[in-house]
Amino acid sequence: MKTKVVIVGGGTAGITVAAQLRRKSKDLDITIIEPSEKHYYQPLWTLVGGGIVPKEESQRDEKDYIPEGVTWIKDAVVEFLPEKNSVVTKEGKHIGYDFLVVAPGIQIDWHKVKGLPEAITKDGVCSNYSYDTVDSTWRFISNFRGGNAIFTQPNTPVKCAGAPQKICYLAEDYFRKKGIRSKAKVKFISGMPKIFGVPKYAEALTKHCQEKEIETIFKYNLTEIRPASKEAIFHHVETGEELIERYDMIHVTPPMSAPDFLKQSPLGNKDGWVDVDKATLQHNRYENIFALGDASSLPTSKTGAAIRKQAPVLVENLLRVIKGNKPSSNYNGYTSCPLVTGYGKLILAEFDYDLNPMETFPFDQSKERYSMYLLKRYILPQLYWHGMLKGIA
Repeated sequence: MKTKVVIVGGGTAGITVAAQLRRKSKDLDITIIEPSEKHYYQPLWTLVGGGIVPKEESQRDEKDYIPEGVTWIKDAVVEFLPEKNSVVTKEGKHIGYDFLVVAPGIQIDWHKVKGLPEAITKDGVCSNYSYDTVDSTWRFISNFRGGNAIFTQPNTPVKCAGAPQKICYLAEDYFRKKGIRSKAKVKFISGMPKIFGVPKYAEALTKHCQEKEIETIFKYNLTEIRPASKEAIFHHVETGEELIERYDMIHVTPPMSAPDFLKQSPLGNKDGWVDVDKATLQHNRYENIFALGDASSLPTSKTGAAIRKQAPVLVENLLRVIKGNKPSSNYNGYTSCPLVTGYGKLILAEFDYDLNPMETFPFDQSKERYSMYLLKRYILPQLYWHGMLKGIA
């Protein structure tokens, strides 16, 4: 089997690119390879973990979002053969292409935290980073009666770098509303060197943590969960120094990486991410291959908002290359992180590759606002399902 354009991955990036390609070129032969029958709007999982929305609101059938005229192969790619212009699937199919778009997303490495796979969803150990585990976050937050509440972030790239602290802020706010804040010790322990990469927003978030008495500890990665003693083991990312914290509840953001089949392929850089030009999104070695989204080497936060700006650049450049021209459109690294700081409160961070704010609204977005919370809760999901995945937003 051979297709003009093969898209690996039917998540946010893959569907958005397919939809935009179909709108611009009705006759283009496109195939999406994606094993999942369900599609998730993952930004809602913070609100699911905070007890605001049911998780079912984040899930739809994949088949309803495959663009009309696009072939869907319900299978998973396991090998790339760029010299032969083909991919190999789990079922053993060799699928040829003239042009390839790689967008399989990011891999969550639950196994890299010792004891985590066995402990997750039990005895206070929870995570928003899976549809199957997100319910446990609200269960443990709502049943919390006091003690140590710990929220972690690894020093690896993760889906939405702000998400690990959002659930910390929601939990702290809930403990306050419930009247048990004085019985709770809330800690945010991160493998990163600071709270946020953009100075403007980092200043606002640091101030928020100080005002809410959230203890912050940086440069420590969670390496082990000991459920029998309810201990979390951390190690300093530079010195290796061990830190042991007892928990009554702990929200874990697991380490993440490029999918294993990418790490083992000719397409990846030294860290396994698809090695593309950060402006054109074209592969640095294979001119007929492009990538975007979480699996790409693009040095920006891995968010749906970033994909919304990457997709039109990729589509324009891909169509130019198909016609025998050079890429001309450039992506500036724009990404956005709606930082929920409590119930009905949100700081909207928007910035580029150089960590310069690129704010949409005519006011200081580093201030907490109810209007921005409403944007995240109600408007952005609708834009996603009815605009972005349809190729029109």
